[in-house]
This record gives sequence, C-alpha cells and structure tokens, in this order.
Amino acid sequence: MAFQPIVNIETGAVFAYEALVRGVDGQSAGDVLSSVGHDMIYKFDQACRVKAIKLAGRLFAPDGDAKLSINFMPNAVYEPDACIRASLAAARRVGFNPNRLMFEFTEDERMLDIAHVRRIIEAYRARGFTTAIDDFGAGYAGLGLLAGLQPDILKIDMALIRKIDESAAQRTIVAGVVKIAEALGIQCIAEGIETIEELRTLREVGISLCQGYLLGRPGVETLPASISPM
Repeated sequence: MAFQPIVNIETGAVFAYEALVRGVDGQSAGDVLSSVGHDMIYKFDQACRVKAIKLAGRLFAPDGDAKLSINFMPNAVYEPDACIRASLAAARRVGFNPNRLMFEFTEDERMLDIAHVRRIIEAYRARGFTTAIDDFGAGYAGLGLLAGLQPDILKIDMALIRKIDESAAQRTIVAGVVKIAEALGIQCIAEGIETIEELRTLREVGISLCQGYLLGRPGVETLPASISPM
C-alpha cells in the first residue's frame, strides 16, 4: 500500500491519507486489479482494507485526527456488517481509532444495486465512518448517483480539475458541483492537482480539501510530507 495526503489548503493540515494499492514491484492499482479474477474481488478488497488499517496503526500518530481513506468497489461488498466487523477487528488489533476511517466508493463499473450501496453507506455512517464517492464527474459517478447515495464527501475527478484555470467551462461546472454539495451538506475534495494555477482556481470556487502531486506524491508504506505551495 502507498499513502497520498489530502490537504486542507486553508490550514495546511493533512485531512486524510488515501491508501493506494501497489504491486510488489511498484505496479499501479490498475495493473494489480486487472489480475484479480471476478470471483476473488471480495477477498482481495477485504485483504487490502485490513492491510491499510494495519499499516495505519504503525504509521499514523495515535493522537492525530487525519483520516485513513480506503478505496473499495461497492459491487464487491456482499454484506456490509461482515466488512464492518473485519475493519473494526483490524483497527482494534493495531489500536487505530475506527472513527478515523473513511471509505471511498470507486466506480470502474456501474453499481449493480444502488439500494444495496445505500445500505452500505447507512451502515458505515452508523459506525462513525466517513463515506465518499470517488471520481465524481467521470464514468458512472454522476448526479443520479449523488442523489441516490448522498455521501459525506465528494471527490471531484481529475478530468474536471486538470487545467481548470484555462477552462471557463470546467470552472463553471466545478463551481456548480460545489454549490450543490454545500446545499446537501457534503464536502468536496479536488483530486489530481498538479499546478499552482489549478490550486488557486479551486480555492476561488470554494474548495479547501485538495489532493494531487502538487501537494504530495504517494509514499509506499510511509506517510509522505505534504507540500504547502501557497
């Protein structure tokens, strides 16, 4: 697992570290996932979750408040209570506060059962976990999904972020998403930020939680220092 910081650019504090799958030889998450058979997705998802929590118990400051953000594919989660039990057990073993857990719903394929995913979110919230929709604005993660699920956090896809300072259309769309999210009581995270101009534009449209190479690259089994470019 590698960890990448999500930074509050107003305070400079790390809001969370996202746990990212990496191969033993540095392969990307996409490369690793492409080799996982459909019948093994659930077990793989669970193994990654437990591994991330185990590492967090060793790497995170025990008295800190930065969250551990874990990606998972909702179609791989058959029973939320079983996943919750596994997560809580892993957190207990390493002394990691489960209230610092955040789960990002990744969408490489259409959600097969929205009602089931809604139950997952409700179950996670009842346990004090933070929930997020990843890659919003790309693929299947759109307004219909947002209306049906209403997570705590919306991560705006890098396709809408990249060169936003040069695109009035992207700026207008992202500003609109921020307003919708605020009306629903949802925080926004902008991901994939690579330039100071992108960061300044995002700040202007009201986003304070940001992630990208400009703010910190992923570190394999380590918590990389975040960068404060502003």
